[in-house]
Amino acid sequence: MVGYVDTSLDATARVQTELGIDPKLCFSSLDEAAKRTDAVLAICTLRTEAHYPVVKRCLELGYNVIVEKPFTTTIAQGKELVALAKAQDRVLMVSQNYRHQPAPIAAAELIARNTFGAMNMVSLDFRRHGPSQGYRYWDMPDPLLADMSIHHFDLMRYVLNDEPVRLSCRTWNPPGSPFHFHPSGVALIEFSRGTMVSYRASWMNSGPVTPWAGEWVMDAAEGQIRWSSRDHFRNVAGPDVVTLQKLDEKPAPIPLDAVKFPDRTGTLNAIASVIESGIVPVGFSSGQDNLGSLALVQTSILSASRGGDWTEISEVLG
Repeated sequence: MVGYVDTSLDATARVQTELGIDPKLCFSSLDEAAKRTDAVLAICTLRTEAHYPVVKRCLELGYNVIVEKPFTTTIAQGKELVALAKAQDRVLMVSQNYRHQPAPIAAAELIARNTFGAMNMVSLDFRRHGPSQGYRYWDMPDPLLADMSIHHFDLMRYVLNDEPVRLSCRTWNPPGSPFHFHPSGVALIEFSRGTMVSYRASWMNSGPVTPWAGEWVMDAAEGQIRWSSRDHFRNVAGPDVVTLQKLDEKPAPIPLDAVKFPDRTGTLNAIASVIESGIVPVGFSSGQDNLGSLALVQTSILSASRGGDWTEISEVLG
């Protein structure tokens, strides 16, 4: 790290005190940092509404950029940033860190090899109980679809290596919930090759918690792939799990290869490799690729606002 930029003096002071950062490396603006450092990559960790203006300025200054999910507030903003990155010949990546885990990598490879034939239906469950598990963003708009489901939507596209075409989504706020906006939802998502994904997720579920990536059952013509990932809860971490079950046979877990750079280290390694080599690997979450995941978020929100009406992805993505 050659510099830290924040317009908040309090935040800058905390960085210096808690992380021991030299004040000479701290700047109050991107333009100031650009003049006084030789950085080639900007790591943008910001509230969502700040993504567009900050990423835009970083690209204008000639930086490669990695930004947190969700990419931008709107599809139009995302498309503009993708076009700007291309014009500037810079790498733009969205940090979809859930891709960089053993189970989704293995599941994607199994499906790519057509292990059990054509994929038919996917069931995905995510369960957490926010009030008892330290969640505190009660006034966040779309706390499920925009903040959490973006991970699951992105994994759907990554693992299936397919794009959604339409969906139906309903959301609600259970009685007694401290959330200001809807923390629970269900969706049925149709992908281009015919796979139907049944998605059920909630921040207000009193049942057994799922891993952060959810619990997946992927049903194909000749068997099922079941998996879960990022099983972290109350300072206890469990391993990723993938289980295969051929038609009419018993399920059996399979060994998973270790990921050299997992989770957020994986996204940082990925963009560093692309900057160095110029080669974009399979599964790289570029700004262009991530428009598909952002479109899933925006379409699900739109469908929910219409009471669950089937809504085409193209209506949002254009």
